[in-house]
Order: sequence, then C-alpha cells, then structure tokens
Amino acid sequence: MVPSKDQHILIVGAGVFGLSTALHLVQGGYTNITILDREAVPSSHSAGNDLNKIVRAEYEDPFYTELALNAIQEWQTPFWSDFYRPTGYLLATSINAPQKARETIKKSFASIKDHPRFPAGSFSPVDSLNDIKKYIPELQGKMEGWSGYLNRYAGYARAAKALEYTAKICLGLGVKFITGEDGYATEILFGSEYKGKQVCVGVKTASGLVHTASRTILCLGAHVGTLLPNVTQQVTAKSWAVAHIQLSPEEVAMMEGCPVVNCRDLGFFFEPDEDTGLIKLSANGAGYTNITSNAGTQASVPTSSNEGIPKEDEELIRRLIQEAMPQFSRRELVNKFICWCGDTSDSDYIIDYVPRTIGLLVVAGDSGHAFKMLPVAGKWVQRVLEDGEQSIGRWRWKYGKEKSDDISWRVGQVKDIKDVEFSSPRSRM
Repeated sequence: MVPSKDQHILIVGAGVFGLSTALHLVQGGYTNITILDREAVPSSHSAGNDLNKIVRAEYEDPFYTELALNAIQEWQTPFWSDFYRPTGYLLATSINAPQKARETIKKSFASIKDHPRFPAGSFSPVDSLNDIKKYIPELQGKMEGWSGYLNRYAGYARAAKALEYTAKICLGLGVKFITGEDGYATEILFGSEYKGKQVCVGVKTASGLVHTASRTILCLGAHVGTLLPNVTQQVTAKSWAVAHIQLSPEEVAMMEGCPVVNCRDLGFFFEPDEDTGLIKLSANGAGYTNITSNAGTQASVPTSSNEGIPKEDEELIRRLIQEAMPQFSRRELVNKFICWCGDTSDSDYIIDYVPRTIGLLVVAGDSGHAFKMLPVAGKWVQRVLEDGEQSIGRWRWKYGKEKSDDISWRVGQVKDIKDVEFSSPRSRM
C-alpha cells in the first residue's frame, strides 16, 4: 500500500542515502519525516563525512554509467553546483600494476569512450610522462610507466559540506532531526504479524526512547548489520585508509585545479581543499574487514575507533606522493583514519523491503560508489516506497547468494583489521 503523504516516515541514518531519501521525499510532498542519527550531520560514522569524494561516470557496468551521468547533470545544477568541482579525473596504473588493475581501466574506459552523453573532447589517452605533464602540469613526479586516460567530464564533490547543505534544506522543509542517544537506534521494533509477516512499527534508541512510524527506512551504511544482522549475508563492512598533507597558501595556489588523480594500484588524491589547504589521499586496495562473533554468527562490523591507518597503506600513500608529487614526499601525513563502507560482492546496492516484514525498507551496499549519487539516490528509494516492491532485480534483497571478496574492480587481498600493523598505536574494537 502506498503511504499517504502525511504518514510518519522514519529514516535511520543521516548519511548519503538517508539525507538524499529525506530530500526527495519532502520535495515530493511528504510532510511527516524524521531522521535519526547518533551524531549531528555530518556524522563521523558516515563515509560521506569527508573533505571530498570522486564524481565520475566510468564503470565496468553501463547500468551505473547511466546513473552516474544523471548524477553529474544534477551536480551542475544551481542546487548542487556550489559543492561540485569539475576538475577532471586521471585514471591510470603504475609500472608495477597487476594485470587486473590494467583490465579494470580498459573496461571502465570502454563504458564511456563512445558514450553520446559525454561532451566532445572529454577524453585523452595518457601513455607517457609527457602526456601527463601536458595535461596536468601540477604533477612534478616521474610517474614511471604510468598509463591510462584523462576524463575531463568528471571531478569531485565537497562531501561533508554537501551533506551539511542537504540537511539544512531538509530541516527548512520540515524534516525533523533527532540526534544523540535519542537518535541512536539500537533495536527494530515489530508489532503483530499480518499474513505471516512481521509489521515493523519503528525503532528503540540507546536512551530507551521509542520512535514509531508507518515506514522505517534503514540507511546506516557499513553499520547496517548492527541493527539488521541478516543483511550481513549480503553486505560486508570494509574499510580503507585516508590521510592528508598540509599545504601552504603558496603551495595551494600551485596545485589548484589539479584533476583527481587515481592510480589504481596505489591510491588517489585531490586538489587542495580551498578552506583548509589539505590534500586528501587514500590508498587503493581490497579493503579491511573486522570479523566479530555475535549469537553464534560471524560478520564484519565497523571498529569503535577509526583513528590511524594500516602501515602498508601508509606506505602506498607515500609511494603515490613520491611518484606524483615528490616535492611533498617529506610532508607529515595528518588526519589519518579508516573509512568504512558497506560492500557487496557485485557492487550493487540493495534498496528493498526486508523480506517477511511489512513497513521496513533497507538501503545499503554503497560499495564505495554511493556519494556521487547524492543528488539522485533518494528518488530510487521513493519509487520503492511507493511501488511497494523493488522492480530492479539487481537492487533486490538477495537470497542464498555466496559472498566473495574478489571484487572485479579492486586489486589486492582483503585482510582483517585485527591482523594488520598500524602506523601508530590506536584503539581497535
């Protein structure tokens, strides 16, 4: 049954999916929306709480290419354009890259090189250091053996600021936000059964407060399994390393306008942040799990502390700096943390009603490629909410599908966070 526009809709989680859903619903005429989160927006538990996120449309899968192109169009509209920087995007591999990384770039480029929606002149092959220097003079490194392409119809979004703005607009349109212990959902509440299904009536929070609703939408990213354990059969919490280097105003001016640089076997970085002068860098790899046991089952859940990064990732980030920006190779890495995402084996999202329940919808499986969809993702959730089912097969709840850590577009091996050495002492679990 389609919910009426005045029925209470409860959104658990104020990250990318939660805020986008609230925005689209309130713009669509829904008048009784509440968002819960354990922290104020942007929450430190949201993967979107970051300086910036890549916005690009190259995928191995043309399905997501189309969705990302729709998102890029939205990022360029007046509503979103203050947070979008169309700097371009260099995707490459280094001289020692594994074949899998090289094949991934080929597949990604194949999905966009002849696509009619890309402006003419969007792409340039990069086969040598001379090509890189010609297109990206800001890079001073040797970048020996780097090859790939430059996509000019791409860039990045100022992530945390875009989330703050979305929350501000939602609040102004009447969405209610409840944060802290009163907004920290710890239990899904069910009432009586109806035709063999459990009827979700809302959630209980850490403070003991009960929030009831006609529809409850779980948008908790990597943390979704802590509230809905059976989703961990499909969604695995994984983390990646993030670090920053601090630039002076003069250095910021020299690096300003640099495209996003993504070396698939090392990592990626952005131009300096215009407010802080920080360059964000992240290591590429297969990710880290945190396998724990609960009630006889094992699943990966985010650690209690995100501080610090694995030593092996710090080495990758330093190699990336040395190869591309050697003038900063002695610079201290600051603001080091691990970022948690909810990963699926096929990198497909899950946007569906939870089986054998009524009124409970889950939006999960961001798989490290959700933030760029902030302007459009909410309408996908609204469609399912109103249709009463997910019509897109790949986004349905999946039964009995074996999970795999061999993600087609990622290199390296998944490791458990408890088994790796950190570059500095930290609190884990």
